[in-house]
Amino acid sequence: MTLLFALSCLVPWAPSAGAHGGVSFEEDTCVITIGFLRAHFTGYQPRSHGNKEFCEDIPDVGESVFVIDYLHDFLKQMPVDFRIIEDVNNFGVFAKWADIASLEDIDRDTVFYQPPVTRADGVLTVEYVFERAGSYIGVVTARHPTEDKIYRAVFQFQVGREKIGYLPIFVALIVLAQALYWAGSGGFTRFIKPRAN
Repeated sequence: MTLLFALSCLVPWAPSAGAHGGVSFEEDTCVITIGFLRAHFTGYQPRSHGNKEFCEDIPDVGESVFVIDYLHDFLKQMPVDFRIIEDVNNFGVFAKWADIASLEDIDRDTVFYQPPVTRADGVLTVEYVFERAGSYIGVVTARHPTEDKIYRAVFQFQVGREKIGYLPIFVALIVLAQALYWAGSGGFTRFIKPRAN
């Protein structure tokens, strides 16, 4: 019973634990929110992982391809740029645009920048070769075509870090639940025979 309770506490928490900033995982698809607009966001490493898709973290240092597939037709009318910043200030998963705007020199910390481009087909594809592992922040900026409005998505991701997933957490909970059950049902006392007088 204790084991079932422990696992039931973990299951609702687990899917949200890995979400990074503006990236969410919905029905097997990564979605970023750019203001009130949304887009699929997918990373690939064709040389090392073929056509395998990555939602957030990029497993290897090296060539990477990012595809932003617009979910709103309005984005097709907007100039959209994409920036990758090295997370030198360790903003991490809680990075917001205010953090990025506070950087002393955003260009110095930028490792990749795709200038604003309007994509009538609704798909923005960029390539970048990561030279070192670490924490990075992606910034997608969309500018309203006729009004002075800017919409952004800011999200952190890791490059070159092996992910072990939730297995260690599940194992730890199972061990803890078993230990609690064992201690509550007598533990060692079941194996100690009373001495004969």
